[in-house]
Amino acid sequence: MRVTAPPLLTMACHCTGCQRMSASAYSLSMAIPAAAFKVIQGDTVIGGLHGEAQHNFCAWCMSWMFTRLPGMPFVNVRPTLMDDPSGFEPFIETYRAEALAWAATTAVHSFDRFPPMDACMGLIADYAKGQGREPSPFG
Repeated sequence: MRVTAPPLLTMACHCTGCQRMSASAYSLSMAIPAAAFKVIQGDTVIGGLHGEAQHNFCAWCMSWMFTRLPGMPFVNVRPTLMDDPSGFEPFIETYRAEALAWAATTAVHSFDRFPPMDACMGLIADYAKGQGREPSPFG
């Protein structure tokens, strides 16, 4: 896969679906503008929870690679697939209401479910500022 823009946001999701699909306490994601993301080799298959969200897995090894949400201008990519995932510490965490009691992250913002839609642009701007850059949400 090719990513040609920095993440809009990084996150950890504690929902039970992410726990099951990642076989861990939470999943890690980075929201990448859709125009800056491309699968350049191999095939993906839809797997995991078969609902509105399209969870894409590598057809060869079955690793969970990314998720597309219909109508959203970004793709949630698993940062551990990057050559150096160390710089993608979660900025927000979602679904704390379903978190395992001992599962903790260093996220700056925490939400019982997803953040309210009216807070998302502010979170994106805060994340960009913390990364030393101006936010350019979807380009």
